Amino acid sequence: MAQDVGTGGHPTGMFKTLRKDAWWFEPLWTGIGFLLFTIYANYEMFKGDYYWYNAGVEGFGGYLSPFFSPLFFADTRVWADAPVHESFFGLAPEWWPTWFPSISAALILPLPLSFRLTCYYYRKFYYRAYFMTPPACAVNPAPQPGRYEGERMMLLFQNLHRYALYTAIVVIGFLSYDAFMSFFRGGQFGVGVGSIILTINPILLGMYTFGCHAWRHLVGGRKDCFSCDALNRDKGMTKSYGAWRAVTWLNERHMLLAWVSMIWVGWTAVYVRLVASGTITDFNTWGH
Repeated sequence: MAQDVGTGGHPTGMFKTLRKDAWWFEPLWTGIGFLLFTIYANYEMFKGDYYWYNAGVEGFGGYLSPFFSPLFFADTRVWADAPVHESFFGLAPEWWPTWFPSISAALILPLPLSFRLTCYYYRKFYYRAYFMTPPACAVNPAPQPGRYEGERMMLLFQNLHRYALYTAIVVIGFLSYDAFMSFFRGGQFGVGVGSIILTINPILLGMYTFGCHAWRHLVGGRKDCFSCDALNRDKGMTKSYGAWRAVTWLNERHMLLAWVSMIWVGWTAVYVRLVASGTITDFNTWGH
């Protein structure tokens, strides 16, 4: 049967294309990958346990899951060993329902999530993987609901990216503190496998966050064109241009860092859960 063609000889219809490569592979694995991460993050929130480990040793130090950092409240109704002494405000309020996600995770996770959902790379990924608009370059998109009516709903939410950047930086600050605390147990300095994992976590998140387009624009002096500025042209590379070039190196690897950092966050949470639940042993220099 003859294939319908449109302007320029391209086939018409959803998913129709002249491409011969596996164009569907990227939207498939990115869609499944992010879905699995989302499912696990919600699992952690609804479980609300095994997010802290210090081998039962009194004193400062220990491993805290990134999904619960900073720890606002500890709910002993959900987890009897919840670290009340490590939380900012002690016990979770009685009015907070036990069937709902941990109050700390429920309050914190939306912050980095809003940054990722408004990120330019993530927009590209979920437009392709979930909305098929389009699923890949030169591949016909899914039928659209109607004509474009300006910035509404999700498009307005995406404009928050430049502001979500600041909340993401704050979260990285807390995770960096957690990494520091992971080198102590009962106030004694040491190194464990968990210490290394928790330290790599904010590093990767920082590389992803400080490689974003919004930060790149800020450190570049908020200029749209360096070569158009007479002062920059006369004096050569300025400090802002040098910083912009450094951030550009990260920005060129933004997609890779987005996935590596997200996977590492999940792995960090999994590791803390496995150690806290006694499923695996944390090899360390403390001997306990």
